[in-house]
Amino acid sequence: MPELPEVEAAAIVARRVLVGRQLVAIATHHPSQRRALPPRHAARLAGRRIVAVERRGKSQLVHFDDGAVLLVHFRMNGDWHVGASDAPLPPHARVALTLGGGTRLCLVDSRALCTVSYHAPGSPPHLELGPEPHQLTAAGLQQAFARRRVPIKHLLLDQKVIAGLGNIYAAEALWRARLDPRAPASALGSARLAALVAGIKAAIADGFARQGRYREGAREHAFKVYDREGLRCRRGCGAIVRITQAGRSTCFCPGCQR
Repeated sequence: MPELPEVEAAAIVARRVLVGRQLVAIATHHPSQRRALPPRHAARLAGRRIVAVERRGKSQLVHFDDGAVLLVHFRMNGDWHVGASDAPLPPHARVALTLGGGTRLCLVDSRALCTVSYHAPGSPPHLELGPEPHQLTAAGLQQAFARRRVPIKHLLLDQKVIAGLGNIYAAEALWRARLDPRAPASALGSARLAALVAGIKAAIADGFARQGRYREGAREHAFKVYDREGLRCRRGCGAIVRITQAGRSTCFCPGCQR
């Protein structure tokens, strides 16, 4: 699933293509998208000008000049595709935004799990999200973790605790902080919380440095534990193992994450 760095990279593309342009039409190309964005809602946006594209957590918000908002979520593997409005649709196009000047921005998704929803002027989407990683503090995490005896990894994936952090960068952050993902969140003292905050920010910064999806740029900015099951820990203290937590894979090093 695209996480914060990947969604921000996509939002930069959308911002460059959309902001300041007039939307000629928006069309849906899959039944699930038509349910989320029915034609009567899409028609309200025709002729409107896009004034901003904002990222919040893993969501993108496209703001129009009348105050309406399109809320976009890639889900598992959505992405933007930029092309000419008279060109054939790209494979797996689910929603197509045609702009003045002959440009089209398509939301492509092979699984058709992505969502686009219309929010009328004066009724912005309500996103129950915690702070962005760059806003995190040890004191804030301590408050969120207090009396929560669930494993740390579970809480790191809770978007109400941290917006935009997902499975990959949570595992990377825990390795950097030398924390066992199975440890109860409430057991962390101030020093370990500070190390976790630093680990989260460093992992996200590495994600931004890749400038693309997961494996792109991996040679220059290699993952520390993600997708490295059975390989030697980069600290040289043993092999990376993989466990399952709440139905998700977690890679970590038992030798240094205690």
